[in-house]
Amino acid sequence: MVESATISELLPWLLPLLLGYGADLLLGDPRHWPHPVKGFGHAIGKAESLLNRGSQRLLKGLLLVLVLVTTVFIALQYCTSLLALSPWLYYPAASLLVFWGLANRNLIDEVKAVDKALTNGGLPAGRRQLSMIVGRDTSRLDENQIRTAALETLSENLSDGVIAPLIYYLVGGLPLMWSYKMVNTLDSMLGYKSDRYRLFGRAAARLDDVANFVPARLTALLMVVVGGSPRALRFLFRYGHRHTSPNAGYPEAALAGILDLRFGGPATYHGRVHKKPWIGERSRVVSQKDLLRACAINQRSTLVMVILVVTVLLLQGGVLLP
Repeated sequence: MVESATISELLPWLLPLLLGYGADLLLGDPRHWPHPVKGFGHAIGKAESLLNRGSQRLLKGLLLVLVLVTTVFIALQYCTSLLALSPWLYYPAASLLVFWGLANRNLIDEVKAVDKALTNGGLPAGRRQLSMIVGRDTSRLDENQIRTAALETLSENLSDGVIAPLIYYLVGGLPLMWSYKMVNTLDSMLGYKSDRYRLFGRAAARLDDVANFVPARLTALLMVVVGGSPRALRFLFRYGHRHTSPNAGYPEAALAGILDLRFGGPATYHGRVHKKPWIGERSRVVSQKDLLRACAINQRSTLVMVILVVTVLLLQGGVLLP
């Protein structure tokens, strides 16, 4: 029989997780709503404009990463401790933070928006819409390349925007979840190999690589399981390590195997052509059906991950043990 004290100890973890996941599933991130990541981006942009100049840029970038990530962790620890004094404040606030920490519905909506723009407005509209969610130059992409790029970012960001935050929530609650969100935002803004960011953004990029090592591989395995494709598992081991990123190739390889297509190849970033390795075997036309199937893979992978987190929490609390 489950003791009520055990359940009450787990509720501060379980209830915000379930409510936050449900809110993301239903609402996504409405564009004009406030969001902490926007604040992160503003702080990073201000600091970068002040520090990314002169000498010692590598050290300055490292210090910026340490200060911002540590500040977020301490601030969340302090805030959650204060909120815990009142359940009426804690549960709504914690659920909102979990909701903000997950980006699956928004990611899927953005990918569907690319397909809609491409279908209704042709190449110019599709290129513009895609440019809002990828870092590459989209100005010369054809229809198939646009859909392929959308699928690539869908798989990669399933790890960065959904599975990784859930993992860090399980390990360290809201403070660690939001410290990871800061790490990921730092990398998305500074982690480029251009002349401007090569030194200043190196610490952000390396820390993000470390933080996503396990999440990227777990994401790929989840995709293989929910996709039900033996080929995806083969692709995972054959192509996952070939990507220029130490992590992004694994979810991309899993999705390439599920859909039986090919990702990668040359792409232009900040005026430079990068010869990315091919991930997959079959070069074919990507259809709207492929996009919808990939979106379903994201939804199912997220659901399974939430179930896994809940299960681990219940096991840790002794609820599922005799």
